[in-house]
Amino acid sequence: MKRMLSGIKPTGQLHLGNYIGALRHFVASQDEYEMFAFIANLHCITVPQDPQELQKNLKDCVALYLACGLNPNKATIFLQTDVKEHAQLGFIMCCHTYMGELNRMTQFKDKQAKGEKNLSGGLYTYPSLMAADILLYSPDYVPVGEDQKQHVELTRDVAERMNNRYGQLFTVPEPLVAKVGARIMSLSDPTKKMSKSDETNKGCIYLLDDLKVARKKVMSAVTDSIGKVQYDPENQPGIANLMQILSSLSNNRSFADIEEEFKDQGYGVFKKAVADAVCNQLEQIQTRYKEIVESNLIEEVLTQGAQKACLIASAKLDQVQKAIGMEIIK
Repeated sequence: MKRMLSGIKPTGQLHLGNYIGALRHFVASQDEYEMFAFIANLHCITVPQDPQELQKNLKDCVALYLACGLNPNKATIFLQTDVKEHAQLGFIMCCHTYMGELNRMTQFKDKQAKGEKNLSGGLYTYPSLMAADILLYSPDYVPVGEDQKQHVELTRDVAERMNNRYGQLFTVPEPLVAKVGARIMSLSDPTKKMSKSDETNKGCIYLLDDLKVARKKVMSAVTDSIGKVQYDPENQPGIANLMQILSSLSNNRSFADIEEEFKDQGYGVFKKAVADAVCNQLEQIQTRYKEIVESNLIEEVLTQGAQKACLIASAKLDQVQKAIGMEIIK
């Protein structure tokens, strides 16, 4: 069975974009692949975090992984910091990543271009840690959004560089980008990705939003004056985004089918259909979430996942350190 790995950085509450772009694909893949799904809490601290808020976000992230359908009997679910090998291999990866490569990484470059001050060294080097996150487990595939594909390409470059230098150490993974829903945009500004950092809180639907709040956000979504439901991201980014959402929550229903259904309908009718689909999905997730947080399942799943992940990660780190000459005792 081929292996797949991915993770989410819970710097805030998980939102609909996380579900459509990542979580639902994890769930769909757990029967076909050996799935490793981790919570990337080391990546959270590249920018300052409130400790209590971070801890709550981590617990909610695990609970939502499970509430969205990840099965701990099929998928290995764990916290990044419960597997110490991530940080150690992360430094080794950093030493094999060129500064020119890190300079091209979008997140740091964008923040620097905006003139943000006091950017951390962790923010600069985290793509190397991400490479370690991936390569520790020898996955064949890494599902990512379009904005994260660059990091998998860096991972591939560093893996090939080290394989050429030290012998066959790493499986070189392939990025998988979903055709539908890979990049869900803000409801208030469809030129920007749906984000936890949405200042207005109108463009981002959180998985734990009250259903009335979520419905209002959809019904207030920015559209246009064209008045036609059609998939035209360039001229109608708001409508195209809502179509992405409806398609993703309707078994990847075709855009042509959606256009046909609403060709004689106004935007209000279309938005109501999108809101219904969103609220139906959120209600299912939230019902299961409440059951999980009231049980001991989170602790059990993380303990079980860390045990399995540590065995694999420890063996890979040992292989790497021996290959590059860092170990003396055999």
